[in-house]
Amino acid sequence: MKRLRITVEGKTYEVTVELPNETASAAPVASAGVSAPASSPVSASSAISPAGPGVITSPLGGNLVGISVKVGQEVKAGDQLATLEAMKMNTYINATSDGKVAEILVEVGTAVQEGQGLIRIE
Repeated sequence: MKRLRITVEGKTYEVTVELPNETASAAPVASAGVSAPASSPVSASSAISPAGPGVITSPLGGNLVGISVKVGQEVKAGDQLATLEAMKMNTYINATSDGKVAEILVEVGTAVQEGQGLIRIE
């Protein structure tokens, strides 16, 4: 069983998922339960502990298909920084705080892992 937190249209839900390859005693092959929305939304980048100070990390594995900022650019919390494609869906990576883009850690077209650093803001 895994407990996940997902955000849909600004509402955050805690979901419990049973994976089919987990060993369980006569349990159904797969099931999911959804609890009431969590009290505060969780942004994609804050759901994972950062790789370092100011580093925005990838919330899931996928291909980086776009970077919307340049080194030296001022950004505000919520500004779109990058676009990640996974399972034919785009996930927008947003700034979690105001600051200046100090470093872009990956190139467009790169396959990234969950938790991998993408952009550093100072």
